[in-house]
Amino acid sequence: MKRTSRDIRTANRYQVLRQIIAASPTSRQELAAATGLSVATVATLVGELLDLALITEVGFEDSAGGRPRGLVAVNASGGTLIGVDLAETYVRVELFDLALNVLARAQESTRPGDSRPEQVVGHVATAVGAVLARAGVEGARVLGAGVSVPGQVDRDTGVAEYAPNWDWHDVPLLELLSGHISCPLYLDNPLRACAVAELWFGAARGHGDAVVVNLGTGVGAGLVLGGGVHRGVSNSAGEWGHTTLVLDGRACHCGNRGCVETYTGAPGIMLNLRELSPDSPLLHDGDQTATVDALAGAVRAGDPVALGVLRHTARYLGAGVADLVNLFNPEVVVLSSWVAAAFGEPLLDEVRAAVTRHALRRPLAATRIVLSPIPTDPVCLGAATFALEGALRSAGRGGADRATTGRR
Repeated sequence: MKRTSRDIRTANRYQVLRQIIAASPTSRQELAAATGLSVATVATLVGELLDLALITEVGFEDSAGGRPRGLVAVNASGGTLIGVDLAETYVRVELFDLALNVLARAQESTRPGDSRPEQVVGHVATAVGAVLARAGVEGARVLGAGVSVPGQVDRDTGVAEYAPNWDWHDVPLLELLSGHISCPLYLDNPLRACAVAELWFGAARGHGDAVVVNLGTGVGAGLVLGGGVHRGVSNSAGEWGHTTLVLDGRACHCGNRGCVETYTGAPGIMLNLRELSPDSPLLHDGDQTATVDALAGAVRAGDPVALGVLRHTARYLGAGVADLVNLFNPEVVVLSSWVAAAFGEPLLDEVRAAVTRHALRRPLAATRIVLSPIPTDPVCLGAATFALEGALRSAGRGGADRATTGRR
């Protein structure tokens, strides 16, 4: 699709705001250098962001001579953003100010049978209400809520087209949520959310090409190519968890066999443990989180069964990551989400060793493999940026007119 001048202007405004959030306070000249836009264009965009109360003037930087440069910073109190992480075992909601600092958190646990759309929507509504109450935020100050849902998503229509672990098909999720949440809503996938979070605040920051491996109940790869998130023609890029790792291997919820996810996602790790030690006390039937936490603790204690499960899992994961390294030649591969956070450095060490055995030497030499450094939930953080992007897009429909009127 051909981009309109409004699309380009909105993208530029978003790029400038993103840089201000990352480097507050900053000058218009520094913004121009960082974004590649002209100083005149940056000055216009900064004026629009000031009129929208998303940023504020904060004085002047010291000058050794010449005209002092005015500094701008994000207006953290100018509004709030909601990030929603829908996962197979929980619903987590975080409330952010405009500097993307966390103001409040809430979480709802979900049982295996709580996957009907109306049940999930009820958990989201409860958690959103909880964070707003805890922070004492008026609804009018919420600029929007970004909602991350597993599977394939149509972000334009707000439809969850396919979520294999829930057996969802064409669920009008945003329409259902809008009956409970009054602010603007923006739907996308956790792979994109994690990629944006790492690009803004994490290990992918400053890199043009990165892969963010999301390890949870489901598995996938968020792609950063050419400095931006790669979505693919139908917003389906990154479904690496459903690529075949073992021919005629384990059955997957997607209908295929031998997918990466069936060996490296939380249910796959539970099966790895069951196959290695069927009677292990580390195995908590029906509880992925408890099993992964028990395994991670046992790995740190040197338990041989847990170490065997870790190596077995990392063997499969490393082979899959090596494919990503060979295919995309990224500067960095980031292991993200709750399973990676639980196992931490021991998993990282084993994966690095396995990737070394399988990846081609030249692309591997240019790639670092690291754990996500983001201390909060990266999916909630990334989802909040979807709301910020949506708010700028909405403001852009009349923002230029308002800016002109304001300067008059």
